[in-house]
Amino acid sequence: MQQIHAILGKISQIAVWIGGAALLGAAILVTLEIFLRSALNVSIGGADEISGYAFAISTTWAYSYCLLHRANVRIDAFYNFLPRPVRAVLDVVGVILLLGYMGVLTEKAIGVFAESWANNSVSITTLQTPLWIPQLLWLSGLILFMLTLVFVSLYALMNLLRGDLAGVQRIAGVRSIEEEIDEETHGMDLKKQAGGA
Repeated sequence: MQQIHAILGKISQIAVWIGGAALLGAAILVTLEIFLRSALNVSIGGADEISGYAFAISTTWAYSYCLLHRANVRIDAFYNFLPRPVRAVLDVVGVILLLGYMGVLTEKAIGVFAESWANNSVSITTLQTPLWIPQLLWLSGLILFMLTLVFVSLYALMNLLRGDLAGVQRIAGVRSIEEEIDEETHGMDLKKQAGGA
C-alpha cells in the first residue's frame, strides 16, 4: 500500500506542476492582453476564456496532491480535543463522505463531457473552442482525484481496522503543528541557525 501511495504521490506531483505551468501561462497571456489593449488598442482575443479553462483544469489536477499531503481545509476546532480513537474514526468517515460527494460530482461531470462530445458543442466565443477538450482535461483531474480518494479511503480504513491509529493520522488525519512547521521550513537549516543563535 505504501508503494501505491508513493506512485499516486508522484503522479499528483506531476499534475500539480503541469497545472501550475498552465496557470502561469494563463497569467502571462492575460498580462499580454492587458498590455496590448492599453498600449496599442489591440486584442489577441480569448485570453479570458483560456485562463478560465486553465483555472478549472489546474484546480482539479491539484485535488489529489492536496489530499495526499493532507492540505485540504478542515474545520478542526473540537477535533484536537477528542481522544485519538475518535479522531481516527472521524478521519476515515470524513474521507469516505468526501468520496461519496466526489462520486456524484464526477458522475455529473462525465455526463457534461459526454453531452458536449455527442453534440459537438463549442463555446459561444470568438474562439469557438470544442467544449469536450477542456472538459476532458477537467474531468481527468476529477478521475485522478476519485482514484486517489478510493485508495486513501481503503488505506485509512484498513489501518483503522488494524488499530493503527498513527497510520490513519498519517494518511487521512489533520496535520499536526510539527508537520506544518516541517512542511513550511523544508529545505531550511533552522536547527543549525537555532543552535548557533
